[in-house]
Amino acid sequence: MCACVAAIGAVGSADGARWTTAARNDALARAVVWQAPDVSPNAADLSRPPDKLPDDVTCTFKMTPLHGSVPKFTCALPSGELLRVKYAGPEPHGEVAASRLLLALGFGADHVGFVRRVRCHGCPWSPFATIAAVTLARAGGLYERVARSDRAVDFEWVSVERRFDGEKIETDTVEGWTFHEFARVRTASPTHADALRLIAVFLAHWDNKSENQRLICLSGPPGKDGRCAMPMAMLQDVGATFGPRKVNLAAWRSAAIWTDRARCEIGMPDLPHGGATFVPVRVSEAGRRFLAERLQALSGAQLASLFRGARFEPRYGAVSAWVTVFQARVAQIADGPPCPQ
Repeated sequence: MCACVAAIGAVGSADGARWTTAARNDALARAVVWQAPDVSPNAADLSRPPDKLPDDVTCTFKMTPLHGSVPKFTCALPSGELLRVKYAGPEPHGEVAASRLLLALGFGADHVGFVRRVRCHGCPWSPFATIAAVTLARAGGLYERVARSDRAVDFEWVSVERRFDGEKIETDTVEGWTFHEFARVRTASPTHADALRLIAVFLAHWDNKSENQRLICLSGPPGKDGRCAMPMAMLQDVGATFGPRKVNLAAWRSAAIWTDRARCEIGMPDLPHGGATFVPVRVSEAGRRFLAERLQALSGAQLASLFRGARFEPRYGAVSAWVTVFQARVAQIADGPPCPQ
């Protein structure tokens, strides 16, 4: 039995080739980044995702190429829904906490939470290494023919990810979006856009390459004019957070939010890769207050349930210490003079 930590995510089926570059750029320029959540932040249950799977999940291994360095694999439920499983390391813990926080505040995020066990039929003992070897050898078809579906491998205390509902907008060459692009477009709501930038800095979401942000169409496939009627921009793959080196209490405590508080300027110059695609920007007073009010609405008990549900303790420090640092970072946003207009 493998006592692993894994994240399971529904794999989207959208065909990116259906979107032209012009339609994709148009969608990013009009995208919303915030919607009023079903319940106000002070009433949100941060201990679990909205659609938590049972504590025991059974699925069948699928040989699909995967990117990145975090161990993961794809698995199919009996219903046919594809799941993506990540295992080992701190990333699943950060992803659980960050995604639940984003959803509670009204931003788009995938639904992520831990379950007690995933039983994967047909899984090799080392799925990610096997996928890498088979992909390198271009032997996926052969592997499917010789794989043993009668054997199962158990992964204990795994986290479950289900995709935020929406048709993925991407082209043959572009997946997701970058903060470089985001800085060049007129967003549907500048206040919400500033709040999204500020929550990204709050979380230390430095791993913000384009595939770690998603552009979706809430209204489904392209319309007759090839455009999306209701586009939305969101963060995804938010496991490299609460660090910056993925769930590190001391590092998160010292990670700066403001590069210049008097000017209300934010950036990530001291984070890995200089903050990657994040562009230094001045936050509006409306954006600062919008996020601050929602973060301040979260009680200490809610925050404790957030970190406890993400299984931060004991491996990554006491829940009480994480709550204290969280509230101190909120105060850095909420306190002080208004941002200059």
